[in-house]
Amino acid sequence: VARELYDELKLRWNVDYDASGAIGRRYRRADEIGTPFCITIDFDTVEKDGKTVTIRDRDTTEQIRMKMEDVIPYLSEQIDGYK
Repeated sequence: VARELYDELKLRWNVDYDASGAIGRRYRRADEIGTPFCITIDFDTVEKDGKTVTIRDRDTTEQIRMKMEDVIPYLSEQIDGYK
């Protein structure tokens, strides 16, 4: 699931795939290099619904859960300024 989303996102933006360590450490590494948004594929995505991810905003640290189909429109609006 994560690789599929990664492959789709890398067609539009400079993205990185990181599956090492605890999520808190991954967020810190991403914050240090200036990654504006992190997308987390977690237990709920894989085992339960298979359709939602968590997106974390670096500047506000707010986390929102959304359908995978809404990720690109959401990021496009946040990064590019349009849907």
